[in-house]
Amino acid sequence: MADNTTAPVADEAANAHLIAEAQHWVSIDPDERTRAELTELIESAEAGQAEALTELTERFSGFLQFGTAGLRAELGAGPMRMNRVVVRRAAAGLADYAVARAEKEGWRAPTAVVGYDARYNSDIFAEETAAIFEAAGIHTRLMPRALPTPVLAWATREYNAEIGVMVTASHNPPNDNGYKVYLGGQAVEESAAGAQIVPPFDTDIAAAIADVKDEEIRLAESGWEILDVGIADHYIERIGQLSTREDRDLRIVYTAMHGVGGATITSVLANAGFTDVTPVAEQFEPDPAFPTVSFPNPEEPHALDLAFALAKKTEADLIIANDPDADRAAFAVYDPAVSGWRQLRGDEIGVLLGRAMIERLGEIPSGANAPVFANSVVSSRQLGAIAAAAGIEHRETLTGFKWIARIENLAYGYEEAIGYSVAPEAVKDKDGISAGLMVALYAQQLKSAGSSLIQVLDEIAYETGVYATDQVSIRVEDLSQITTMMATLRGQVPATLGGSVVIEDYDLSQGTPTLPPTNGMLYLTEDNTRVIVRPSGTEPKLKCYLEVVRAVPEATPQALTQARAEAQQQLKQVAADVRTALGL
Repeated sequence: MADNTTAPVADEAANAHLIAEAQHWVSIDPDERTRAELTELIESAEAGQAEALTELTERFSGFLQFGTAGLRAELGAGPMRMNRVVVRRAAAGLADYAVARAEKEGWRAPTAVVGYDARYNSDIFAEETAAIFEAAGIHTRLMPRALPTPVLAWATREYNAEIGVMVTASHNPPNDNGYKVYLGGQAVEESAAGAQIVPPFDTDIAAAIADVKDEEIRLAESGWEILDVGIADHYIERIGQLSTREDRDLRIVYTAMHGVGGATITSVLANAGFTDVTPVAEQFEPDPAFPTVSFPNPEEPHALDLAFALAKKTEADLIIANDPDADRAAFAVYDPAVSGWRQLRGDEIGVLLGRAMIERLGEIPSGANAPVFANSVVSSRQLGAIAAAAGIEHRETLTGFKWIARIENLAYGYEEAIGYSVAPEAVKDKDGISAGLMVALYAQQLKSAGSSLIQVLDEIAYETGVYATDQVSIRVEDLSQITTMMATLRGQVPATLGGSVVIEDYDLSQGTPTLPPTNGMLYLTEDNTRVIVRPSGTEPKLKCYLEVVRAVPEATPQALTQARAEAQQQLKQVAADVRTALGL
């Protein structure tokens, strides 16, 4: 129900300016729906309704900026929402940036590839981007239909394009959309071709967008190339190189989470010989309303309930779940320890894939082309432990695959937020489809040998100790709360965490010997507990990443159970201590 209270008279001048800004937006907005939405909001604000004025203030409080995943926001009118005006400005600024660099650096004519998912307005945003690029002289290839993000990332590299754009909001709520930007071709060094933008590219592109004048934006009526409907088949063929086709008896349940990954991953699995794949029918077809889940993220509570029910019914061996744009993948297995199905944590899959990749590499070469494993700094340190034991170089990066993908000679990379790269020479981004194939292949290998993913996790724990991880996420209504909480941490270092004395603390905004500056704090304790606190790059959250390490004194189930129980108990105490340190 609308709030009909009136705004203070003292704010009349500011309100008049705000309304004038909104009226100008209406005059330049090509979208009838968002024009009508904003016109109604203006009328309510002019009548003095406080709720409408507050909404207008939020929408016109600034401009969307490139974060961890590019632009991403709720659909709606105004510069702080995703809409056709914002997308046109972004496309025009990106085109200006590329054309200016081409002239300055002597490129041959730049090209682009544009893809989109099945969210509301994704196809419109993508087509207008192609039209703006083409008008700027950037020949553009447009995906023929809604396809997974990894297909776009692969195509950017495959076509040697200078620009890749994917219109997607990944696993965000239904009314969100976003705009991910990749650079390749002549724009970056070969090792980074097809990866998402990082500084200084993001700030340079943002500056170009800020200079865009709406009246100068031009859209070509035609000229861009619509790629063949079989483009996904070429990606499927490339990912298929990870495996030969064999008879396999692994029983898989799969959910696309109402996204665009279903047809692609089931083809990849079928080509590898996985014929017993049962989709969650209610979630298989793309649907931007995401009707069966409150939040279309496989990590969210109850998101996999339908998959769990189907897995029990079919007596499956493995559940694979993609997020809506299929760049991430979640996995679940039957765990005898809990007598039921359990979703594996991102860090657990990260380590399992690390073990699988080590086995695939065989004898580890040395020298300039030696393989490198990498994960984000907020992911578990356990991958580093198993890499060291195998003689493989391991590196930590800032959060986001835009950093992981840039590691030279990367053989495998992951981040705890269920993102994995098992074919980095093909896709310079996280890829939930190739990851799904690789986990299925490993699970099949283990099943054939009388083992399981759960048993391998136990074996790794015997070798490296228990690495128990958890996360505390604090959602805020006002972003200034995050600034306040980070200032609190910087002003007062916790003396202990989980009963262990803090012996090292790093203000990550100052950088470290191995990481460039980023907004965050890192704490290490005497018993090797680690806590990292940072603002989310995609949501209004402060995220706290917790890790406790416990040695397993002997390779027995009893000792392992005891070590895990102790680690979980300490994690609870660490979480409570972090909340106290934040003043919560």
